[in-house]
Amino acid sequence: MSSSFFRAILLMSASFGATQAMAKPLHDFANVTLSPDGAHLATLEKNESEQPGTRVPNQIVLRNLPDGAPQLVGLPCVACEPTSPTWSQDGKHLAFIMREKGKQERRIEIVDSDGRNLKTLLSFNGSLQDLKYGSDGRLAVLAIEGAHRDPGALQAGAPQTGEIDAQQDEQRIATVAGDHLQWQSPADLYVYEYSWREGGAVGETPRFVGTAAPGNGDDHWWLAKLYGFSGEKADVLYAPPLSQQLGLPMVSPDGKTVAFVGGLMSDFGFFGGDAFQVDLTKPQAKPRNLTPGLKGTVTGLSWCDGKLIGAGLAGARSAFWNLSGNAPVQIAQSDDLISNGSGEPKLVCGKERSVVVRQNFTKAPELAIGVPGAWTDLTHDNADQPAHAQARSVTWKSDGFTVQGWLLSPLSRKAGVEHDGKIAMITQVHGGPSSAVTPRYLKARSENERLLNAGYDLFLPNPRGSYGQGEAFTQANRRDFGHGDLRDLLRGIDAVERVEPVDDKRLGVTGYSYGGYMTMWTVTQTNRFKAAVAGGGVSNWQSYYGENGIDGWLPPFFGASVYDDPAVYAKSSPINFIKNVKTPTFIYVGANDEECPPPQSLEFYHALRTLNVPTSLVIYPGEGHGMREPKHQDDATARTIAWFDRYLNR
Repeated sequence: MSSSFFRAILLMSASFGATQAMAKPLHDFANVTLSPDGAHLATLEKNESEQPGTRVPNQIVLRNLPDGAPQLVGLPCVACEPTSPTWSQDGKHLAFIMREKGKQERRIEIVDSDGRNLKTLLSFNGSLQDLKYGSDGRLAVLAIEGAHRDPGALQAGAPQTGEIDAQQDEQRIATVAGDHLQWQSPADLYVYEYSWREGGAVGETPRFVGTAAPGNGDDHWWLAKLYGFSGEKADVLYAPPLSQQLGLPMVSPDGKTVAFVGGLMSDFGFFGGDAFQVDLTKPQAKPRNLTPGLKGTVTGLSWCDGKLIGAGLAGARSAFWNLSGNAPVQIAQSDDLISNGSGEPKLVCGKERSVVVRQNFTKAPELAIGVPGAWTDLTHDNADQPAHAQARSVTWKSDGFTVQGWLLSPLSRKAGVEHDGKIAMITQVHGGPSSAVTPRYLKARSENERLLNAGYDLFLPNPRGSYGQGEAFTQANRRDFGHGDLRDLLRGIDAVERVEPVDDKRLGVTGYSYGGYMTMWTVTQTNRFKAAVAGGGVSNWQSYYGENGIDGWLPPFFGASVYDDPAVYAKSSPINFIKNVKTPTFIYVGANDEECPPPQSLEFYHALRTLNVPTSLVIYPGEGHGMREPKHQDDATARTIAWFDRYLNR
């Protein structure tokens, strides 16, 4: 079956919510999963809908390698949403979690490698995620029985009524035992990630290594420790310092060591730092840093043919290092984003091959196969997708650092946007701050594509605090929010103006989350920008500490709680410099945002309105930290463009 024919099937499928009128919809790939023997590939895929306001569910696609002929798994309901595909050790079966829209129940399903014989292993009232096979054929999963809501601080918060914190969801490791789950971690620990620890005898109590913390799961990840689990017993293997968070624990195939990423991280799921390894055969063994002084950030770990491979960012490039020796050895690098479908570099390995999603700002994603650094396209589903921008990497010096960012320009200028041969530019600050702008394909109708079509250049900087330049760079804005990173931004704009005809009198600034905070901060520190848009921002770190649902993230970045060191929070709070603001500022936020609650946006808006600075505020109902509803995304984007048009083009 050809790839193009398979794509046509997806196009006509009602479960994809796509219309037959769509000519060439973008085809998305996510959750790339390769069987241990390298013979079978599973992915979550979908054709994006051309209907505004319509969200399209993923489907499971199986491929036998190396030919890659796709096979669609027939799901039992139109609104089914599959997640967490995982292969059995022999590659004969794929298990996955499935949820039907609007229902609390989750199911664990299993299907043969050819897509046949789909059956339900169990149904569960609660949350299920991160399904994994062990070598003895048992399945493990992270589960919350009777979960009050979907786990994760990015989700919309539940209403705060009744006795607060009277009952907290705790996520535990469980194994599938017939038609029910058997718990494998204590009831008082919230487990964030885990890895099977192989090497025990068949039939023994299963063993795991994972990251966990007691209490509030959303809030306490920044304090999580590395644990060894056996049955419902847990032993601490490593307690990191305050300024280090843990992610991606991965036990070696022989069960003797565990590797993980450790670094200053601002959100669960956006992992980056140095790679570490702990010897599990030695009690009280200390982690060994595998990448000390690396001029890059490790964002993924994989065991590939017996070698530990780190994937990450080195400046603007995806990079891959062999970490099995005494020092990291770079084995591949690419100007493309090489990942498993996520926004950071990751490598998906099986026997003698790897499969990745390869893309950049101007080239749409495709699956690629091969040894690291020598991948060839496995699919051509997006071969006809056009570029929507020109993109270039820009670097500059700031306070001894080499800083990198991206400049996106329209393919052609619309009439009337140039003033005396110069164009307006919008600086967009990413969230985090521990994150980075990577070269993901610029989709049609995305906010950035619409801003470019409106006539603006876009500058996407990775200032200090970002990934890609090493852990010292990521930690460089610790206890210094808004100061050094703003200097990086302003010097980056200067660097862009040396290579692009940017009108310094028509600059805009925007961002969401940490980018929303930086937007609020920037307009209190300089009047260089003529318009600003702040999404989900923070205006007052001192009041924010007691308002948000994840105050655990603040001490690692500020060095202490607000109650112990209020001055370090005050020096970076936009509200304390509010009388400096002259820049018209549009603000928006989700009504149920637990990470950056609406009172922060209200406080900033109220101050600007009182001071007669042009402003507007929109609070979107039902939204958490980010706009999930397409109609809200479209509305926020339309208002953003209208705001910039009003103040940058007059």
